[in-house]
Amino acid sequence: MTVTSPTATGGWLNGTRHRAALNIFMLVVVAHWAEHIVQAVQIWVLGWPRPQARGVLGMPFPWLVQQEWLHYGYALVMLVGLWMLRHGFVGRSRAWWNASLAVQIWHHLEHLLLLVQALSGAYLLGRAVPTSILQLAFPRVELHLFYNAVVFLPMVVAVYLHLRPSGRELSRMSCSCRDVARTA
Repeated sequence: MTVTSPTATGGWLNGTRHRAALNIFMLVVVAHWAEHIVQAVQIWVLGWPRPQARGVLGMPFPWLVQQEWLHYGYALVMLVGLWMLRHGFVGRSRAWWNASLAVQIWHHLEHLLLLVQALSGAYLLGRAVPTSILQLAFPRVELHLFYNAVVFLPMVVAVYLHLRPSGRELSRMSCSCRDVARTA
């Protein structure tokens, strides 16, 4: 059985602390998802106008969710988290994690474009508000629900496969998840 040292696979984060880091990261991701789900319920179930549908945090702090840096900051946290934790994944789970990372790279670039517009006051194609590229064709709420789903679903598959590796994948794992992983 060959087990690579934690330093060769990304240090302690992808070694002895991978399971804890992955749990914290997934908690942040699920909390963000909850914000989007609450906003969707506010719009499509409760019938609230979009400007009043601000999710959980936006109700007590309406100014907060209108800040483009908040949305960009979360997109950056997602990108960094996906990048930093990827070395703990092997085999099939790594492929799914990389798929999530690829979509998040684009999602991050869209948020960077929005942030630059908000900071400069120069909006894409003369729009009245900061606008991302795909937002030219799709409303922002629906687009971000889609983005978050397309990043989240392969991430969930990756975690599932990571905790249920094949025998060969288990022998390649060097992270703390190895101790609790069940072979598929």
